[in-house]
Amino acid sequence: MEAVFRRVVPILRIFDIGKAREFYVDYLGLAVDWEHRFSDDAPLYMQVSRGDLVLHLSEHHGDGTPGSAVHVETSGVRSYHAELAAKDYRYLRPGVGVDEIGTCMTLLDPFGNTLRLNEPPVNASGTSG
Repeated sequence: MEAVFRRVVPILRIFDIGKAREFYVDYLGLAVDWEHRFSDDAPLYMQVSRGDLVLHLSEHHGDGTPGSAVHVETSGVRSYHAELAAKDYRYLRPGVGVDEIGTCMTLLDPFGNTLRLNEPPVNASGTSG
């Protein structure tokens, strides 16, 4: 049987559960799908998602590298930007830019990880890419 790759789920390192929830859940509007700990005093490993965006957040040493970047192909970047701007999050005021790869918004989490939301330009045939 040939290998079939279904989805990629980035693991992002976090260091403070409260700050992670404030950023990913309260600000970005992702839902906590599940949480796991080996014991009450063990590091947290959790999944957050919104639509097809799925991320794993981990306090475990060796899971992810602080300062990682994730490219997220997105539609409706300007609408999402307006949603975030209305929340008045005190630690980040992202802008929206347009270049040859599309409409882009860059989000920096409290742990130095970057989410690059990119909406590809529409080509002459009316499709993106």
